[in-house]
Amino acid sequence: MLKKITIAVDAMGGDNSPEKVIKGISLHSKNDQNVYYKIFGDLEKINEFIPKSLTTSAYEIIHTKDEVKSTDTPLSAARGKNSSMCLAIESVKNKESDIVISAGNTGALFVIAKLNLKMIENIDKPALAGLWPNKNGTNVVLDLGASIDCSEKNLVDFGIMGSALFKALFPNEDSKVAILNIGSEEIKGHEIIKNAYEILNSNKNSNFKFNGYIEGNEIMDGLSNVIITDGFTGNVALKTAEGTTNFITGELKKAMTGNLMGKFSSILNFNNLNKFKKRLDPRLYNGAILLGLDSAVVKSHGSTDHIGFTNSLELCVKIVSGNLIDKIKQSIDWFMRINLTKKDIINSLYMQIGFSKKISEQLLEDILEIILGNLKKYKKIKISNFGTFSLRFKKSRLGRNPKTKEKKIISQRNVVLFKPSKDFKNHINDYEKI
Repeated sequence: MLKKITIAVDAMGGDNSPEKVIKGISLHSKNDQNVYYKIFGDLEKINEFIPKSLTTSAYEIIHTKDEVKSTDTPLSAARGKNSSMCLAIESVKNKESDIVISAGNTGALFVIAKLNLKMIENIDKPALAGLWPNKNGTNVVLDLGASIDCSEKNLVDFGIMGSALFKALFPNEDSKVAILNIGSEEIKGHEIIKNAYEILNSNKNSNFKFNGYIEGNEIMDGLSNVIITDGFTGNVALKTAEGTTNFITGELKKAMTGNLMGKFSSILNFNNLNKFKKRLDPRLYNGAILLGLDSAVVKSHGSTDHIGFTNSLELCVKIVSGNLIDKIKQSIDWFMRINLTKKDIINSLYMQIGFSKKISEQLLEDILEIILGNLKKYKKIKISNFGTFSLRFKKSRLGRNPKTKEKKIISQRNVVLFKPSKDFKNHINDYEKI
């Protein structure tokens, strides 16, 4: 029997809550009996909307009258430890729930989540990912506003997390990552974008394919399905897409209902129009995901209805059952792999520390020069907690080529020896340091 997925639900956030939240849970529970809902909020208000069809074994209500309002600042909301939002996030923190969802105050949700949940190791900034339709299916787009100023390392992290999210949601499809830019040519864009391009292009990751740059008018083409950008650009792109969609559907509705000919045409094209409406229905793509924390946090749109909230709950199920967090960690580990070339080390430096490519390259060159220079001069160099490099002189001798068996004089030379420190050995063998 499959282990039940536990979702912590903030029942008090968003418009028309808790009614839409409970209706969403009820509808979702009918289609998925493998989910347990921990519902946080005002018991009296919630009970008004609990249907008889929702079995009591599928949920529990954790009562609190405190709630985060849409007018609350993130910091003031974070101080309210007993709000439904705080308690729901705390449930995930304490490993009592697998994931948390709220339709409430976006800023408050992110601040409370970041204060309570740990960041994934080697991820510096969180990213807000959203789902967008494309010609072939669905895009994952990030960041949509969580991190405004981003380094090339952050963009690379977004690519790793976005591709992991895509694979968790669509396990039978390949992740194809692209960077949103003002052109598709390699010379286009600022230095941060160019550096991110070089990192992703040089590190061939089996977890995703890197497609280079993508322009705004190509997002819906479906050739790439994970689009990465900084939070400022991503948020502008999101609002532009939402506005364009509303404009098109509004104008189409007016054209089809404005006169007798339009109404007659709409009847003849009812099936096609209905498909068009469903394809652009924002409720299908409801639910943004805050990535980078040790547990995913899902933000349902505050103005969505119970159907949209149901879709967000299904998104939670896919994230947990798709092992999203493990996929992110595995992909990060791949980027931090042991067998590194010099170029890989440079990439790792500005991925982990955030230095530019130029500074990282110079830093590595300086470190190598110090080690090699001192070793050549003093014949020995000791690096505390790491180990000791030393030179041993070998005289010339007669040797034999192992392939041809031909005898050959091997010239005199210095041989480099390395003696690891105790801490080095303990670390390699996972012993506790004494």
